[in-house]
Amino acid sequence: MDNVTNSLESMLDKIIQAIPNVIYALLLLLLAWIIAKGVKALITKVFVKMGFHKAISKAPIIQNKEQGEDILNIIGNIVYYLIFILFLPSILNALGMDSVSKPITNMMDQMLSFIPDLIGAAIILVLGVFIARLIKDLVFNFLQSLHIDGWYQKLNPDSPGEAPNQYALSNVLANVVYVLVLIPVITMALDALNIKSITEPATEVLNTVLNMIPNIFVAIILVVLGYYIAKFVGNLLFSVLKGAGIDRIYQAVGVSETQEPSFDLSRVLTNVVKFIIVLFFTVEALNVLQLEVLNNIGSAILVYLPLLISALLILGIGFFIANLLDKWIRRYTGSKASATIIKYVVIVFAVFMTLDQLKFATSIVNLGFLLILGGLMTAFAISFGIGGREFAKNQLSKAEKKLNKETHQNEPGSKDEPPTL
Repeated sequence: MDNVTNSLESMLDKIIQAIPNVIYALLLLLLAWIIAKGVKALITKVFVKMGFHKAISKAPIIQNKEQGEDILNIIGNIVYYLIFILFLPSILNALGMDSVSKPITNMMDQMLSFIPDLIGAAIILVLGVFIARLIKDLVFNFLQSLHIDGWYQKLNPDSPGEAPNQYALSNVLANVVYVLVLIPVITMALDALNIKSITEPATEVLNTVLNMIPNIFVAIILVVLGYYIAKFVGNLLFSVLKGAGIDRIYQAVGVSETQEPSFDLSRVLTNVVKFIIVLFFTVEALNVLQLEVLNNIGSAILVYLPLLISALLILGIGFFIANLLDKWIRRYTGSKASATIIKYVVIVFAVFMTLDQLKFATSIVNLGFLLILGGLMTAFAISFGIGGREFAKNQLSKAEKKLNKETHQNEPGSKDEPPTL
């Protein structure tokens, strides 16, 4: 009985001793609720009355005032629960729950220590964006004063009219400058956060991009320069070829009977030359970027380009000769079948020579060519044998008769033998 009494007394003593701590914890909880409600009301009501939601609605990602008010409500709810989290370690300590409050306290300490870095990064980013926009506007106005858009229109007379403001060259260059200014600003803001696991890789990437910018500009200049050189050379070559009358080569050799050119050869040759010039400048631009994969691709293209050009020449000459022979045979012999056969034989030869020049499955191409050639020869031999059977029979019969006649004349006692003296 005494043991039960002692246990009850001990339990009552602990309850009585815990009552002040519970009251203290409840008071802290009440204080946290009052502060949280007050701060939430300040953000969601007072700030709205002061017009903060209108200022927020001017941001590019906010569409209207209602969205700005919703954002203030979200911020108010976040701050409301954040205040409770800040008071939670003190409430748990008042209840003697140290083992539970310590992890929360450590988390809050780390979060509170991170707030100054976050504020510093935000200040750097805001100032950087402001400075970048200021520089962007200055560059845009400077380029507008130089009438760079008008000069660009003169260099590109084929471009359709005046471009919209957002696509104007001055606006594009101003945006490029804006991005270039923002890159180091973002790097500084990430460094201010002091989160090495995030900031170091991001900073390294941004620094790499920043170091590549000069090479990118040089590459762009090379491509643009190559385009204008190709355009100039192409126009000059087109005029020369047109003046030389290369489009009438089919009429000159008698392949085509029409007066108008059936094939715009000068245009094709001009486009090929322009493409080759732009390709050379593009490959050189890729080499300037110093990207190994792109460099290898560019080198492979340049190595394969002579084979491609020679293959196209072989194919073009083959088609030209095939059409030429087709027209001549039709004109001078009147045999359409012979002309068609010879035409397609020449085309097949040209195609196989083209594939061989391109190094496209050389062994398979050669084997296929030999099989086709052997098949044609066999077919010719069989057709000649079947078609010339009667002719051969007649010729052999004549030869046999002649041989028998000569043999009969040479026999002794023949009537035709002259008498001996």
